[in-house]
Amino acid sequence: MSIKVKSYLEDGVETFEADINGEKIQWDKALTYSKHIQTKALLSCQVPVSDEPEELMFIIIHQSMELWIKQCIHEARLVAGFLQSNHLPKAYKSLDRIAVILRHMIHSWEILATLTPHDFLTFREYLRKGSGFQSYQYRELEFLLGNKNKDLIVVHKDDDQVYKHLNDVLAAPSLYDVTLKFLASKGHNIPQDQLDRDFSKPYVPSSDVEDVWRDIYSNVDKHWDLYTLGEKVTSIEYYFQEWRFKHMKTVSRVIGYKKGTGGSSGVNYLLKALDLSFFPELWSMRTQMSPPMKSENGECPI
Repeated sequence: MSIKVKSYLEDGVETFEADINGEKIQWDKALTYSKHIQTKALLSCQVPVSDEPEELMFIIIHQSMELWIKQCIHEARLVAGFLQSNHLPKAYKSLDRIAVILRHMIHSWEILATLTPHDFLTFREYLRKGSGFQSYQYRELEFLLGNKNKDLIVVHKDDDQVYKHLNDVLAAPSLYDVTLKFLASKGHNIPQDQLDRDFSKPYVPSSDVEDVWRDIYSNVDKHWDLYTLGEKVTSIEYYFQEWRFKHMKTVSRVIGYKKGTGGSSGVNYLLKALDLSFFPELWSMRTQMSPPMKSENGECPI
């Protein structure tokens, strides 16, 4: 028996309704799932450059990474805005979301790791000089988090729009710069030269900033909100570094110590990235921390 579809106007839009498996299903011509998600456009974006069946998964993994990086960039900008407008709980939410996304991205490498060395070699030569080093979104995210390096954007010089955008992000305060300014606004002694620095240059760690973080972490009851902020910011780097590590191990598993398609040293290049830090004093102050002072009755006051 054919399903009867009823049509009617709702808010001036042709709308449809049908009983399907005991459910009253409705849809209209204004906006469908496929139109909203742009399913056809999305599924047409996978354009292999070879006839090898393994290439499709390689493309999908990297495209999904780009989508999640886009969301991380969106959330990082929200965090900066929330801190600048003194909405700390909202900043917490976006920081937590970035951390969850990064954990998801870490597990994504396990899918790519199913690509054996033989599988990858069947289409690697077709990739020519194409490389993840050329991901401008990844570069933007690194700049936003604090890894400023002007030399890294030279590969985008042929794309005027992207090149200008990355230069703009390079020159703007990073998430860590905004965080330090937020600490200063709460009365903490962040050196002025750290607040007024040239944001396009790599961040140079400061012993004074380390002292501020150590004071916050040593007096958690007094500075609970900022202590929580510090831990949530630290989590971003913690998971980002785990993502970098998993990337390195996946590359090692698939191509060994061959050079990257873009000419980098491959695994050795990725190993160097593990030494980079977005929020250095949040890590270094941990080494300098002392046990909490005990109260007169011998009990830990925290």
